[in-house]
Amino acid sequence: MAGTDEVAVAAEDDALYVLTAVLLTPAQFPSVLGDDYPEACAALGLPPLADGYGLVLGQDGDGARWTVVVDDVSLVAVAIASWDCGMEYDLSPDERTVVAALPGWPLAVAVAAPGVPAPHDPAPEVADGPPLGPPDTSTWGPAQRRLGADEIALQWALWREQVDDSRFRSADDSGAQDRGSAATGGADRGEAGTDDGGNAADGGRPGADGSGPGADGGGIAANGGGTRTDANGTGAAEAGSEAGKGRSAIRRVLAEARAYVDTPPPLGRVRSSFATGDARMLRADGPGWSLVARTDDIAFVLVDEEPGEVLPVGRGPELPGLLEALDKMAVRPS
Repeated sequence: MAGTDEVAVAAEDDALYVLTAVLLTPAQFPSVLGDDYPEACAALGLPPLADGYGLVLGQDGDGARWTVVVDDVSLVAVAIASWDCGMEYDLSPDERTVVAALPGWPLAVAVAAPGVPAPHDPAPEVADGPPLGPPDTSTWGPAQRRLGADEIALQWALWREQVDDSRFRSADDSGAQDRGSAATGGADRGEAGTDDGGNAADGGRPGADGSGPGADGGGIAANGGGTRTDANGTGAAEAGSEAGKGRSAIRRVLAEARAYVDTPPPLGRVRSSFATGDARMLRADGPGWSLVARTDDIAFVLVDEEPGEVLPVGRGPELPGLLEALDKMAVRPS
């Protein structure tokens, strides 16, 4: 974790004890704040600068929560990388790089500075507006859906091993596959969905938003079991209507993702990051949906209308080309 470095940038001339920091750039931003970079910036009242920002979260001497926004992205990136490696790093932004000192924290932080009062919002008379607060993730919705996608990307191997490739099949085959279902703190298995390629699937590090030292992120987990359906929506009678909804959701998501290739979406809707080997980890978001995929493997889809459900999408004949096209247009960490 970051520790509690004291820096000379804070609200009302008070020193700030740094607890954690996160990046807010087109290629890497707390996705819990929005489906894309401009939306995440808007959540903090910031203009979407091309180079982005660093967010330094800490407490002043009275224990009040403050988020210091700096435009020295490289400095914050080095600090985060050092903390991730277990190294100490004194994050002390130059005052000239400070863009704003915002009251509150936009993300959940699980630690506090020692020797000061417990974290609390600044008094209204010293704040320049209402304090920031983490999005509500207590119920399923856009914020929880995006956190779920974050968790899948972070724990890809764990999720991938639950999907048996032999149970993906073309419309001419007779197999079936369970769709995974997930929600924060636990999960079940449900019914099926298909991709448009003809394959059926029954379908951090510690830190703020799971992406920085010293904060709470959302988490999802899954277990086995479940009902089955075939690629045509028949099969187990109890699975029919739910399976149909899953297939419809997957088709909609894939269609909207394909549309991104022809009409680029807002910056940050499609992001590409490192994965093992020559593959890339691809993340795409849209109105009511999130997609996580490896360019050399399958995809997982989460949608707002299917609370807690994770829908695997087999590669089929079309998914590889779609992932390749999305990766070419995606923003990448510099």
